[in-house]
Amino acid sequence: MTTTKDPQEKGAPKIEHERNGLMKRLRRSASATEHNLSNLRNRKSTQNLFDQHGNPIDLRQYRKVLDKDENGNGTNGSEKKTRYRRTQSVTRAEEISTKEEKQRKAQPGRPIHRPRDSLFSWSSGFTNFTGLVNWGFLLLCIGGLRLGLENLLKYGIRINPLDWFFFISGRNEGEGHNALILIIFSLVHISLCLAVEKGLAMEIIAEGLGIFIQIVNIIVLVCLPVVIIHLKGHAFSLMGASTVCFFYSILFLKIWSYVQTNMWCRQTYYQKNPRERRPSITLAELKNGHLDGGDEDEDISKLVQYPDNLSYRDLLYFLCAPTLCYELNFPRTSRVRKRFLLKRLLEVMIGVHVVMALFQQWIIPSVRNSLIPFSNMDVALATERLLKLALPNHLVWLCFFYLMFHSFLNAVGELLNFADRNFYCDWWNAINIDTFWRTWNMPVHRWCVRHLYIPVVQMGYSSRQASTIVFLFSAFFHEYLVSVPLQTYKIWAFMGMMGQIPLSAVSKYIERRLGPRMGNILVWASIILGQPLCIMAYYHDYVVTHFQNSLNGTEYES
Repeated sequence: MTTTKDPQEKGAPKIEHERNGLMKRLRRSASATEHNLSNLRNRKSTQNLFDQHGNPIDLRQYRKVLDKDENGNGTNGSEKKTRYRRTQSVTRAEEISTKEEKQRKAQPGRPIHRPRDSLFSWSSGFTNFTGLVNWGFLLLCIGGLRLGLENLLKYGIRINPLDWFFFISGRNEGEGHNALILIIFSLVHISLCLAVEKGLAMEIIAEGLGIFIQIVNIIVLVCLPVVIIHLKGHAFSLMGASTVCFFYSILFLKIWSYVQTNMWCRQTYYQKNPRERRPSITLAELKNGHLDGGDEDEDISKLVQYPDNLSYRDLLYFLCAPTLCYELNFPRTSRVRKRFLLKRLLEVMIGVHVVMALFQQWIIPSVRNSLIPFSNMDVALATERLLKLALPNHLVWLCFFYLMFHSFLNAVGELLNFADRNFYCDWWNAINIDTFWRTWNMPVHRWCVRHLYIPVVQMGYSSRQASTIVFLFSAFFHEYLVSVPLQTYKIWAFMGMMGQIPLSAVSKYIERRLGPRMGNILVWASIILGQPLCIMAYYHDYVVTHFQNSLNGTEYES
């Protein structure tokens, strides 16, 4: 009769054999192999574990390596063994270096040197340049004050708020209030857009016909100021024509977004209700949530649903809101912060006066003095005028940025309880031109991505082609906002925007080869020098176009 052995008794010789083999390996070498790794990980006692010299082995020294190998996926035994030996080698080298440093410091010669890099070296890891930033800011202020003092000594005080009023109101220019009439006429385009959208929602107008009417309406909207100002240019002041072009550009982008967003909502509605005709569904039923079980979720029923958004109130709110992208439900704030609103309004009032003062006192004389050197193509003197104009122009641009994107848009958003205040990002840290254009004007950037870039990519074009189309679109409107009010149809602004494409490639190359700091310097250089060059070119062409005889008798001061 055979007796059944206990499984623990059967496994005892095997465990004893593995233990003896493990001890032999550890006596030969302190390194671990794939065969005994699991035993070493699970072993808690260090009894009977010795290295090749007979010294006891403390597994706690190898615990980090063993745990790392245990959690590693897809590594074979040789890779684990190599990694373990490399860890031992690095540790050994650090121990040698530390011991050598301690011995050197213990010498009676009082050593004070240790391995370290110079602070201006990239490998030093030093990043605190606050003192240099303060030095640069102070130096810039001193240079600006010197130029300001030179301007006062040469031209005297030119600031006259009465002239600002005449310029803004166009009192001594134009005939009547043509700019105001043209702005009021835009209600025709707004009403037509809303009427067509309602007709499409109620299926009174066919989809193809409705889209065609909206496209024609948008094209006429953007072309109307060009035609009117070209035919009746003498009836518009420069400020009035600029205001009309700016207003119609914003209206063009907003109506485009309104039409396209409603088209997306209409397509989704057709998918959910393919055979239903919307005239049988009243707006009251939609408001009461009778469609699609509106009583099931109280929070969702509070949101405006398509086509409940098609109203004058909703459209006019969007036209006044500080955004270019339409949504059926904008994020809203719960209250108006009166102190915050008052600060922004004060900034707008003070900022307008500062910009006008800088423009009248500093920029106008510099631009006028650049006319003859620029016309005679005197490169050295024209470059000097460019650099002289760069500082006041840049100060005006920075003031305008803060005034428009922070003060004014925040004030409008606060009045309308508009919660999304991301009007700009940290464009001053841009390390290439692409990053700058993506961060400095967020309303326009989001519009371009949502309504132009993504639809073009979805049509099958590459991202590079879509980016080129976006730059073409932006270049057109930059030229539109400058050439139409001046009635000087050149392409300097258009070429300047299209030049951003190769400049973007150059800035990315410099960023890769010389680091992000040099890329940021290139971005700032393009901003500081590009704008005054464009101003000088347009001023010269404006004088040549409208005041040809002035070039022959104009003198410039040094």
